[in-house]
Amino acid sequence: MAEDFQRIQRQLADYLRDPEGAPAPAGLEPRRLAIYRELVYNNIESFLANGFPVLRAITPEPCWHAMTRDFIRVHRCDSPYFLHIGREFLRYLETGRGEVRDDPPFLRELAHYEWVELDLDIASAKPPDAVVGDPLGARLRLSPLARNLEYRFPVHRIGPNYQPDASPTTPTHLLVYRDKADRVRFMEINGPTSRLVALLAGGELTGNGALGMLAVELGHSDASSLAGFGAPLLADLVARGILLPA
Repeated sequence: MAEDFQRIQRQLADYLRDPEGAPAPAGLEPRRLAIYRELVYNNIESFLANGFPVLRAITPEPCWHAMTRDFIRVHRCDSPYFLHIGREFLRYLETGRGEVRDDPPFLRELAHYEWVELDLDIASAKPPDAVVGDPLGARLRLSPLARNLEYRFPVHRIGPNYQPDASPTTPTHLLVYRDKADRVRFMEINGPTSRLVALLAGGELTGNGALGMLAVELGHSDASSLAGFGAPLLADLVARGILLPA
């Protein structure tokens, strides 16, 4: 009896994931099947639309629903939690979708950027109330509520009125973070600033130490030449809660 019940459950699950390709269990009322089918699809589609609003806005209606149905049909989630659907959808785009002719070249990067915003928004961590007196002399680390990101496309600018066909010659560097008011924000930075944050991320260097390493990497013979650039920058990143005392 238990084996029969599990078999029917699996058959129903297969049908709900792929109504066009998998048969429904025998003996179930079509009206009830339709209700379950619509509930499953509408709940997942609604969450994806809310979690990836820019991607939803720029994707034509038929393509969006085809992509959502393909995600439900082919992807196997690692987590049962509803809040993890966004992460699973991103994993589907990166490993399960493959190359689809109508997909824009920035699809995966845009989805990743939107997922980072969602991930920071729902993160359980709270912004620490930390004070750094001298960011040049203190050891600093990247906040657990901040991400130092690099993309080929300017994902923060993509929308209905801007959808590039090719990536620019220079990458886009972004710091995405949740501030002390629990609002997710971003700031566009340049390559050297991104590298400086990366050097500090692990909490092993002081501000001066990271600036010295950056000076060597950039070919500056005098490390102190970056102090004028580095001191106010580090102070700003600390004030935003992006960098914390190690």
